Amino acid sequence: MTDIVIIGAGPAGLSAAAVCAEHQLKVLVIDEFMKPGGRLLGQLHREKNGTWWNGWEESASLTRRAEQSGADIRLQTSVYHLQSDHQGWNVYTSAGIIKTPYVLLATGAAEIPVSLPGWTLPGVMTVGAAQVMANVHRVKPGNRGIIIGLNILSFAIARELQLCGVEWEAMVLAPNAMLHPLYASPRHAADLFARTAHLAPAFWMRAGGKLLSFSWAKTLTVRFFPKSGVNVWGIPVRLRHAATEIIGKEQVEGVRIVEVDADGAPKPGTERDIPVDFVCVSGGLYPLAELAAVAGCPLRYIPELGGHIPLHNEHLETPLKGLYVAGSITGIEGAKVAMAQGRVAGLSIAFHHRKGDRRLQEELLHAVRDVHQTRESAPIQFHPRITEGRKAMKELWNAAHHNG
Repeated sequence: MTDIVIIGAGPAGLSAAAVCAEHQLKVLVIDEFMKPGGRLLGQLHREKNGTWWNGWEESASLTRRAEQSGADIRLQTSVYHLQSDHQGWNVYTSAGIIKTPYVLLATGAAEIPVSLPGWTLPGVMTVGAAQVMANVHRVKPGNRGIIIGLNILSFAIARELQLCGVEWEAMVLAPNAMLHPLYASPRHAADLFARTAHLAPAFWMRAGGKLLSFSWAKTLTVRFFPKSGVNVWGIPVRLRHAATEIIGKEQVEGVRIVEVDADGAPKPGTERDIPVDFVCVSGGLYPLAELAAVAGCPLRYIPELGGHIPLHNEHLETPLKGLYVAGSITGIEGAKVAMAQGRVAGLSIAFHHRKGDRRLQEELLHAVRDVHQTRESAPIQFHPRITEGRKAMKELWNAAHHNG
């Protein structure tokens, strides 16, 4: 029997594992992938201060710390069921059943695919899959591609793949029939530009992006945005075009695009084909909360956090005794927030295991504050109203706790 089973060896899980092991808990981390690190493994981007964030190196550092502290990391192992009893939790894995008093779900997030005619052709993949191919397996996904879906994730990965030698023909909107119309329109894309303007490579883009915070500027941008697009890192971003079909017989040969109005509705007669050899689709991310649901943890739908989220408090406890959550399962955010949350979860579990150590309680309070500070200083947010989402979860927890 182990003191704690952590499901997910990403930034949150590895951070929590190190903290728990450093406080003399017997820790087992389980992950189905062949390497620890989760989505850290594919990340490579430049920070606001000009330094590079290398997810591979961050993953190696977290893994080293966890293992040197005594954590056992078990890879290529799947978890398919969680069940509680009077002794704690039974974790059902592909390698057998593990008993433990504490479970931390750090399962992360999954991509929302964009389906359209031709999306099953060889050469079509999500942007995250292309990121893993290039940055983890060192395999270039193709030579000349197109990205369907404009969001924070697709912009970040487009740049990473460009550094790997991929040439992008364009980035276009997803067809609005395949996603909520709000997220497949030029108006929504203009909101995205406003929120990420500070990351733009050129001064005029950063200055123009700030103007987009005004509704009148957003309206003008959507109306007069060049049909040929605007180059970002040399990638044509076509705010006024959406994909309608992926073309090919045996594999990807091209993408059919159409001009759209401000609400994302296609304009008949404006279709044209763009030849490419691979396609990346991106509908964003959603929290992987299935195991929490299987365990019986109540979920709450909070769109500002990315979807259905396990009910939890700031110490990352759920209403189920011994069950904790951390990372993107609690809401879609970046790796640094996930790492800070992993520390909170680890300290919270150690605090309960030690039956209320006052020194640990003080550390826990500092760690919670650090999560807030890390969130506030994050260069980008996957959801613009993440703070409101966190407040909503806190209110839901307080209401459930009061009624209980």
